[in-house]
Order: sequence, then structure tokens, then C-alpha cells
Amino acid sequence: MTIKNLATSVAALALMSAPALAEVDFSGETIEWVIPFSETGGSAKWANFFAPLLAQELPGKPTVVVKFMPGAGSTKGANWFQEQEYEDGTLIFGTSGSTQFPYLLDDPRVRYEYSDWVPVMASGTGGVAYLNPEDGAKFDGSANNLKDVNFIYGSQGATRLDLVPLLAWEMLGMNVEPVFGIKGRGDGRLMFERGEATIDYQTSSGYLGASADLVEQGKAVPMMSWGALDEDGNIVRDPTFPDMPTFKEVCEATDGCETSGDAWDSWKAFFVAGFPSQKIAFLPNGTPQEVADTYIAAFEAVRARPDFAEFAAKQVGKYPMFVGNGAAKATKEATTVSPEAKAFVINWLKEAYGVTIK
Repeated sequence: MTIKNLATSVAALALMSAPALAEVDFSGETIEWVIPFSETGGSAKWANFFAPLLAQELPGKPTVVVKFMPGAGSTKGANWFQEQEYEDGTLIFGTSGSTQFPYLLDDPRVRYEYSDWVPVMASGTGGVAYLNPEDGAKFDGSANNLKDVNFIYGSQGATRLDLVPLLAWEMLGMNVEPVFGIKGRGDGRLMFERGEATIDYQTSSGYLGASADLVEQGKAVPMMSWGALDEDGNIVRDPTFPDMPTFKEVCEATDGCETSGDAWDSWKAFFVAGFPSQKIAFLPNGTPQEVADTYIAAFEAVRARPDFAEFAAKQVGKYPMFVGNGAAKATKEATTVSPEAKAFVINWLKEAYGVTIK
């Protein structure tokens, strides 16, 4: 044996006999998945759907508990998470478009920075707007017969994800008066159920979880989905709601609504930021790579389950799930809009609602 071969053999033997690098193990641990909204909304249903699946795939099969920290349209919880640093891998945080939008609009209450966090999973969603039965009977695929109706809508705030439906309804020429201050979209649905609101919208998980039952009971009438994006970036029908017209279709059928120009371009920009990569799971700043990789592998295992697509379609809708590098790319897309779209929306917020972004 040559000296070179001997050295190689000794090195290989040393590697074989050396103790393996410590593996991440969550045996006996409880992982807290914090959601910055109330327990009645789509984000709650999203986290509650994924939490037990994640628990099964993480090493040691820990308990994953979803906790809620509503307030200030989710900025309260996001600001809290910004202050957290890695300790033992037992904290995960979930955001939605209502967390992304204040960040995109430079809301002064935002004290969090997405680039500090470690994204491990992201998933898209859609949204459905629906009407009370009386006004729903007037809907014919356009908003022409709805322009003389005064609607009430329970809203988390105009700078949250609600700006997508609020701007859409305005573009359709509808009179929708928002009641600001609710803590989550589930609270908006409850206002609708009690008759305190006459129009509502839910993300797909929230719609599938509760609002669809209102439709089946004859207490609500679907109006439109926001749609989905095809490979070329065009808005097409939402795969979860293929029989429902998109906002684009309703706009095209409504007098005075345009699917081109500044308003449309800005609506689409915020739709893209708020829905195709709508919900994102993060680990805190400082998380070691091996812990992030462990979470990524667990979410990949969830996605690879043979029953996942069917199970997810019923609970959160038929949307792509992004993991690892895909989640990082989705996060960038969800936290970026053009300067032109941002300027348009900031001006619209001031003119429509007296909201000034400083």
C-alpha cells in the first residue's frame, strides 16, 4: 500500500469511527406555531391544517401547538417575532398577506424585517367574495345591478390584505363601507352571519372551512374569486373554485371597470404579493442551518405524502406549496411590489379612507 493510499484509508477509518454530528431531535418538545391573527380566520385554519402533519415528520415527533397573537392587523405579532432570537428550534411563526402589506406600504407600525427571518415553507391561496341573499339575487356576472346598493364590510384595515377586495369593489363602482378594526377575517364572517355586514370575503381556507356552509344553507351567494396566475402571469380561474368567475371576468362584464391602466396594474401587483405566496412559515433570526434544514425536510415529507394533494384541496385549497429555496423565492415575491403600484395604492388609501402612510 502506498503512503497516499494509507493516508486515505486512515482518514476514512477516522471518519467512520468518529461520533456522528449531533442530529436535531425534538423528542419530548412542544413547538409553538404563532399566528398573529385570531383563531377564527384563514391563517388559523392553515396553521391548524399543517401543524399535526409537521409534528409527524419532525424528528422525535414533537407536539406542535398553534397559538394566536392578534392585534394591529398582525403587526403586533410580527413585531414580537422580530424580537425573538433562536434558542432551541421550538418557535415557528406564520404570516399572511395582511402582514406583508403593511411592510410593503411602509406602515409606521411595522418594526419587523422579513430578511431577518428564515422561511421554510410557503403556500398560495385564493380569495372569494360573497353577498347576502337579497343582493346576491341581483348579481348576474357583472356588478352593474349592485352599484346602487350600500354595502357594509367588516375589515381588518385598508392597509392589510383587505385592500385587495376594497380596491376591487371600488373599481367595480360598488359602494362598500368598511367597518375597520376586526382582528381577523373570521370575525368579518361572523359579522356577515349576524347581519351586521352585507358583503364579505375570505381566503380559500376560511371560505372552505365555514363560508361555503353559508352558501349551502342559502345564507350567502358567491360573487367572484380573485383568480390565480398561470405560467405566463395571466389571471385565470382559481383551481379550487373553477366554476366561479374571477374578478377580472366580473370587471370585464361591468360598465366602467377596466382591466388595464394604473388601477388594474396596482390591484394585480398587490394581488400577486398577497395571494400566490400568501402564507409563509418562518423560523426566527439566528436559526442554525441544520435546524432550518430539518424543518425543510419535514415540510418536504409532508408535501410528498400520497394523500396530501387530496387532503389539502379539501382544507386549504388546490395551491402550490413551496419549501426551502422555493419558500425563499416566494417570500421575495410576496414582499416586493413596483414603486408605481406602491405609489398608486398609497394615494388611493389617502383619497378613499384618509389613511396617510408616513
